[in-house]
Amino acid sequence: MSASSSTAAPQSSYRGIFLFCLAIFLFVVMDTIVKYATEFYPPMQVVWARYFFHIVLMTLILAPKHGLKLVRTNRMMVQIIRSIFLLVATVSFFIAVKYVPLADAGAVGATAPLFVILFSFLFLKEKISFRRWTAVIVGFIGAMIVLRPGMTEVHPALFLVVITALCYSSYQIVTRFLSGIDDPVTTLFYTALVGTVVMTGVVPFFWVAPDLFGWAMLATIGLIGGVSHFMMIKAFDFTAASTAAPFQYTQLIWMAIFGYAAFGDFPDNLTILGTCIIVGSGLYILYRERQLGRA
Repeated sequence: MSASSSTAAPQSSYRGIFLFCLAIFLFVVMDTIVKYATEFYPPMQVVWARYFFHIVLMTLILAPKHGLKLVRTNRMMVQIIRSIFLLVATVSFFIAVKYVPLADAGAVGATAPLFVILFSFLFLKEKISFRRWTAVIVGFIGAMIVLRPGMTEVHPALFLVVITALCYSSYQIVTRFLSGIDDPVTTLFYTALVGTVVMTGVVPFFWVAPDLFGWAMLATIGLIGGVSHFMMIKAFDFTAASTAAPFQYTQLIWMAIFGYAAFGDFPDNLTILGTCIIVGSGLYILYRERQLGRA
């Protein structure tokens, strides 16, 4: 292998990591705008905007190149189920951030990788080592520290983030099933399409007429979501998902910063402790998966 080719691979990986981190940053920007938007518009209307403007952007970018390939699928029902899981996760999270700080929501949402391990064992019959089970248990202890069930200072809406983590984990499990069956672009398109169709049927019951600024804000939410998804797909053209995955936790840092800067919310000591435990267990799981992948 030449020196130039040996240095090209790390540079390509760094490019992928940069795009992934930028996508994560933009998702937090979107969540911050969502939290602000829910002060003026019902969460269901904000969810509709998230999907509607997302699919408009995707259609403009992808349709000229892919055409009917966007909607051709070998597993229509599985695509719909997968998209519904993500839709429920989105609805739950958007309602939750109306009432709870971004950092708290991010901390509980970070339990998703732990649920992926659990669901992989239950539904995909994957073998889970004792060490990974231990990491899952430790992660759930961290979640309980953040949630503090039974203590009045924790808003009940925070438990909606648990539903978000459960549904997002289920979405990831179904995504694994679809891998190699449908083109990733098709899968991404159905994600936006199903959410748009469902929420277009629901949103008239919650509609509040936006002014010009409101339309701009709602459109920005959907456009940032679409651009972020596109960046994440491009990131995986340059680096492996397992390499980028640990950088998912930069989301928690940005959520704490944006939550404090925009809303004056800062996580308390127990939330910080629980978050550190969750992140530690998640990083250990990612480390073990990489080790097993090399075996």
